[in-house]
Amino acid sequence: MRALIPFVFALPSMSQAACLDDAMLVFDGSLSMVETGFDENGLPKIEEGRLAVAQVAPEAAKNRRLGLVTYGPGGATDCYGVRLHFAPIPNAGPAVVDAVNNLSPDGSTPLTDAVQVAANALGPVGGTVVLVTDGQETCGGDPCGLARALAAQGKIHVHVIGFKVRGAFFEHQSLDPNDFFATDSAARCLADETGGEYAGAETLDELIAALRRTLGCPVFS
Repeated sequence: MRALIPFVFALPSMSQAACLDDAMLVFDGSLSMVETGFDENGLPKIEEGRLAVAQVAPEAAKNRRLGLVTYGPGGATDCYGVRLHFAPIPNAGPAVVDAVNNLSPDGSTPLTDAVQVAANALGPVGGTVVLVTDGQETCGGDPCGLARALAAQGKIHVHVIGFKVRGAFFEHQSLDPNDFFATDSAARCLADETGGEYAGAETLDELIAALRRTLGCPVFS
């Protein structure tokens, strides 16, 4: 008689579980996203952002529920354009792509409020927030204070992708956008405090790669 071989059910690893939980994309739709001139392709940052989201969101939606928050356009004033498009839903790829494609960049950068809205949309179970931003908080929010509060709750990881973030001019005060310093977003602390990843992206390919690492599920690709 042949010996029975016990069947062992393998639980997903922590990395697998983390890339299967609910996720919220927070996408920058502020006026600065229409800027061009930071690289040779000449595309506005919003167009590169749309191309990256169209590439990655349908892939990511195969493995996890996705939701979307945008900030910038649509507010009564520059700092009130935070919009929850939808909380995490199955098969959200087309809805995410359509919403990002229909953005008309405007307004300022209330990224702290936008991340808070995304965290609230994840509910008590928590999950992952992926913030794509080209700049700093410009509406008086405290991203590092929010980072500490989320870290204390221990249920939400925030990944931050700084896309063509620029700092101060060089001393000669040139108005050439290529003379800005490349720098990290001040929102980096959201990733550092909550156990997420900060990724700087200067090209479309780098933005796609960063979205795949943070919004996608690379352990299954």
